[in-house]
This record gives sequence, C-alpha cells and structure tokens, in this order.
Amino acid sequence: MTWTAEQKMRLLFALRSKGVTDKRVLTAMETIDRGLFVQGLFSDRAYDDTPLPIACGQTISQPSIVGLMTQALEVTPRDKVLELGTGSGYQAAILALLARRVYTVERFKRLIEQAEAVFETLDLTNIITFLADGSHGLPDHAPFDKIIVTAAAEDPPGPLLAQLRIGGIMVLPVGQSDAVQTLIRVRRTEDGYDYDELCPVRFVPLLEGLGRE
Repeated sequence: MTWTAEQKMRLLFALRSKGVTDKRVLTAMETIDRGLFVQGLFSDRAYDDTPLPIACGQTISQPSIVGLMTQALEVTPRDKVLELGTGSGYQAAILALLARRVYTVERFKRLIEQAEAVFETLDLTNIITFLADGSHGLPDHAPFDKIIVTAAAEDPPGPLLAQLRIGGIMVLPVGQSDAVQTLIRVRRTEDGYDYDELCPVRFVPLLEGLGRE
C-alpha cells in the first residue's frame, strides 16, 4: 500500500510547522514513504509526526526531527555522509536522495537486514550498510563531509569529531539522560569546533558493542 496524497500533505504540513523549510529536504521526505519502514502494530500511525517503536527495542524518529536533523546537516549532492544508528533505515533513505553516498552503521543485525530490504525496494544504490559498533565511527572510510548520530551521547564522541572533514558538519543529540537531551550541530573549522544548540530531543542512548538480536 502506498501513501495517499492526503497523508503526504499532512506530513509536509507537520514538517513545515516544526521549522523544516529546506526545499530539498521537504522533497526528499515527500518522496520516501515512511510507511515502508514501519511494520506491525504501528503501521497505521506511520504518517503521524511521532516516534514509533521498531524491532530490537529501538525507535523510528518522528518525521519533524528527521527533517530538522537533515536540514541542519546542510547536505549537498557531492557529500559523503556517515550515519550512526541505521535503525529502520528511514533517515538513511532521506539522506540517500540528497548526498553522493551514505555510510550507515547499526549494531543490530536484524535492523540492518530489514533496512537493506527496503533500500533494495526503493533502488537506493548509494547506501552502504555496516554491522558495527557505531561509537567508533568508520575510521577506514573517513573523513566524512557530514556525520549524523541518531542516538544520544553525553558529549560528542572524540573519534567521530576526528572523522569529520574540516568544513564538515555533525548533528547529534547530547545529554546525560533520556529526559534531558539537546540536538546540537558541530562545525569543524581550521581552528577547532563550533557548537550550536538546536532544540530539545529524546533519543535512545549511544551504546558500545554489537546488539544481541
């Protein structure tokens, strides 16, 4: 079942009302059907602007947060993007329409396999998936133009900062608990890193090691 024009309009209205105004981001989010990434009991809520549970105790972020994070990344068609936390694959699919190549890392094998199946359905050939510990990034493929982290750390992890190209941008949630987190944007400059706070958010924690499922 494909989503309806009414569902698209409702989702785009929610995105704009939360501050997602970048035309390329809106077009990508209008193109990628979120319903393909939401299975089971919550499939009828796929087009609501709300986070939803997925397998392995993880969540698919609410569309407006996906939109705001993607917008904050300022992705260009030439960018090589690293995503940590593939989850359902929805964020990676959005990025795939905006960037040259997307490297996405997930610690749960089951989630990677489900996401890969959707990427294949959508013919998204510029996404490369990795089953790995995302807290260390992908040093063998660095540097990256953009890095997006879909799990919260207490501080921006040093290994990830080091894998960001000078002039690059990283967007991630930081906070010491799941109740108090802030979405931040980090820009790497010749002299170091500049930080901007964007909005309050709630994400699952960034954990080390591989998942058991």
